[in-house]
Amino acid sequence: MSREKGLIITARIISMIFTPFYLPLVGIALLLTFSFIKEAPTDYKLMLLAIVYILTVFMPTILIFIYRLFRGWSLQELGQKHHRIVPYAISIACYLGCIWVMYYLHVVYLVIDIIIAALLIQAISVIVNFFWKISTHAAAIGGVSGALVGFGFDPMLHFYPLLWLCLSILVAGIVGTSRIILRQHSTAQVVTGYFVGLVTAFLVTASNYLINIFST
Repeated sequence: MSREKGLIITARIISMIFTPFYLPLVGIALLLTFSFIKEAPTDYKLMLLAIVYILTVFMPTILIFIYRLFRGWSLQELGQKHHRIVPYAISIACYLGCIWVMYYLHVVYLVIDIIIAALLIQAISVIVNFFWKISTHAAAIGGVSGALVGFGFDPMLHFYPLLWLCLSILVAGIVGTSRIILRQHSTAQVVTGYFVGLVTAFLVTASNYLINIFST
């Protein structure tokens, strides 16, 4: 196997592992592990993770797969800018459904903030992609970084995310590089996507803290 072929295979594996669909699941898993929510019963935490997985990972994946088969597109064709609109719409609809379920179950606002941040990142990506293609993979990992910083700002959470933040930045570099190797995005598209996710998730997750600061 040539070095170039090995890089391409590795980049594809990385892109599959760090799919954007896992953004809310990762964020909520961190909350359930490191915030005060960790004191909740195990059954309750597993229920939350199951709901988030079904509505933000499983359902969008299955529906987008069915749509791709219906259109007769390959994965590369689905990645084209003008083919991404319907998959984005499917994902956004599933996220809205997840938010509704969370409100219906009266889930703590921190969990809902994660879903809202992921939804906004998706929506902003859709709008930007009308004019210029950005990396949703980079936006997703940027969202993880932004959420870590946002929750770290809230002293009530006693959450100190420096190690996790460094890890998320490292993963962002790996994911961004894989997208460039696969020629799915340019460096500018990867960097822009990352900062879209970073800023959006930070503003959502730190919103309560920022409102209290500016209102005093």
